Amino acid sequence: MTTIAIIGAGGFVFPFRLFGDLISFPALQDAEIRLMDIDADRLDGVASAARDLVAHHGLPARVVTTTDRREALDGADVVIITFQVGGVAAYRHDVEIPRRYGIDQTVGDTVGPGGVFRFLRSVPAYRDIAADALELCPDATFINYANPMAMATAYLNALGLRTVGLCHSVQGTTRMLARTLGVPYDEVSYRCAGINHQAWVLEFRRGSEDLYPRLREVMGERHQLGRGAGGLRADDGDHSGAADDASTYEGGNEQVRTAIMEQFGYFQTESSHHASEYLPYFRKSAEMVTEYIPQRWDYYEICAAHDVPGDLTDQLEKLKGELKPSVEYGASIVNSLVTGVPSVVYGNVPNAGALIANLPADACVEVPCLVDAGGVQPTAQGELPPQLAALNRTNVNVQTLAVRAALEGNVEHVHHAVALDPLAAAQCTLPQLRKMTDELLTAHASLLPPELQRR
Repeated sequence: MTTIAIIGAGGFVFPFRLFGDLISFPALQDAEIRLMDIDADRLDGVASAARDLVAHHGLPARVVTTTDRREALDGADVVIITFQVGGVAAYRHDVEIPRRYGIDQTVGDTVGPGGVFRFLRSVPAYRDIAADALELCPDATFINYANPMAMATAYLNALGLRTVGLCHSVQGTTRMLARTLGVPYDEVSYRCAGINHQAWVLEFRRGSEDLYPRLREVMGERHQLGRGAGGLRADDGDHSGAADDASTYEGGNEQVRTAIMEQFGYFQTESSHHASEYLPYFRKSAEMVTEYIPQRWDYYEICAAHDVPGDLTDQLEKLKGELKPSVEYGASIVNSLVTGVPSVVYGNVPNAGALIANLPADACVEVPCLVDAGGVQPTAQGELPPQLAALNRTNVNVQTLAVRAALEGNVEHVHHAVALDPLAAAQCTLPQLRKMTDELLTAHASLLPPELQRR
């Protein structure tokens, strides 16, 4: 029997959809799936839906619920992390404090001041998980769905956990591009590499046909500045919370990514709303934001108004009607580990062995990975086009310094990380950035590692 632990299983709807993915695979339908969360009430809702789904389909899967992390980890084969620390209340500080300094983060969970502090307040929990796991399940494969993806995954690996970080931006974007060009997705081949939310579609083909010339033409005509249509529901980027689906990438408003492609030659794998946070070109003023992104999309507001029971009920009914996996990679990884049947996923992993040769060795990179009974095996991609590596490095700088702050207990590296963020640097002076970072350190003091606390 395969034992799978989901840590943070009470979070919104994504953990339940992940549970449905797992039991969609025949080889996992007799698994013991341990649902763990520190919030017993939220956990009960997910567990009730999970047991209802198992009973409906008459499966032998065993659902175990616990608020005890050690109980969940003991002897686990696979551990899946889906939580965020502090919830919406802490997230509010990540968004509202930088906004007072002119830094408008549409998501604020993976990069920038919001991403740095979402990571840092999760560090104590990651340390506790690592300490327990190295004792109780040292050979487990860890799958991280929690944002900020690159920082969290890099840190978990640095603590000694064999971790791959998973997102859905590659799957979502390539599906959107295929729809845009009117090409059946099963006829498309592609290769992507870079960092999470800023990976690049390096190749996009249909058989022997290079689809990039037509992609540049179609996207250029459709998404020139001032022509953007509303209607895109962007990637929420937060796998600890709302359920996500690659169908949300509809390509309705892609002026940002089209502009990036026209300037730098390649299409980015994250939605235009979120991509605009990673580079300093698109959010310099409220007027510019409106010009590039006519439809306002604010993930904090979405989280604050989220209808958890309603979404959970909707997902349960869908999975009762048809039990099939989503486009998320997590369950397919577990299936390949158990059965040995190979699969290819896009995973976030340490850049050990120079998987991307012109990115730093301590970066966390997103590359194709082969998965079989031998585990998750990242594939080397050589060098990125130099302009793409240069864009990635501007964000890798922030990520690696935040991770160093956690590993070394150096609060100055927190200041360094925030000050090097491209959007923050475009909006603020150094004294402003130091003051803002101090405010964030104070606001999050009770959740930070002791050595980084400022009260």
